Amino acid sequence: MTSLDKGMLCFVYPVLVNYSDAYHLQRRLLRSRLEGQIANTLLLMEHSPTITIGKFGKLENVLASPVQLEAEGISLVFTDRGGDVTYHGPGQLIGYPIIDLRERARDIHKYIHDLEEVIIRVLGSFSIGAGRDRRHAGVWVKDEAVAAIGLKIKRGVSMHGFALNVNPNLAHFSLIKPCGLTDNKATSICRLLDRDVPMGAVIERLLAYFSEVFDTEIKLAPGLDSVRSCL
Repeated sequence: MTSLDKGMLCFVYPVLVNYSDAYHLQRRLLRSRLEGQIANTLLLMEHSPTITIGKFGKLENVLASPVQLEAEGISLVFTDRGGDVTYHGPGQLIGYPIIDLRERARDIHKYIHDLEEVIIRVLGSFSIGAGRDRRHAGVWVKDEAVAAIGLKIKRGVSMHGFALNVNPNLAHFSLIKPCGLTDNKATSICRLLDRDVPMGAVIERLLAYFSEVFDTEIKLAPGLDSVRSCL
């Protein structure tokens, strides 16, 4: 193991990041991780309103017309993560871990379980009881989805990740069938608590539990200039 493999570097973005820009950044970081040039890395950000369709997704699960999406200021993007249709927008904490799973026995099921566990612990710290659905990756409060997970693994290294609803516009979820499901609705931390929760407070707890669950030291990047140059 090289010094690059020790711990995880985390970049937190203070501004909305275009989904396509974030995708190209992930691809660049994934290549660098595969080549051993960088350590495991976690990107945390919010996106401008975007509906993404995964590689197993169906356009019919987008319920809004192109005209309606344009009127709402929502982009539509086809992407290469697993899963179906998902919404991203302001108030949703997006996490993109670029992790070498070869160090974790290439156990993708455990990786998904651990991502869910991090989010479950974050929600528990706000006194929100949440759990898993054996049929679908993500985190749920009863029959409402509070977090989605969609991944791509290339040569043992992960990209894409999770989306945790802190306080997004939940009405935008009515424009899709989330993950192709018709009986499930989306919820958020703020809705469940019926009060505002600062995004920074969620990020702070998520980093603590991520470090705990993945048994790694997380180091916050001192600045964003080196990452912004990749966009």
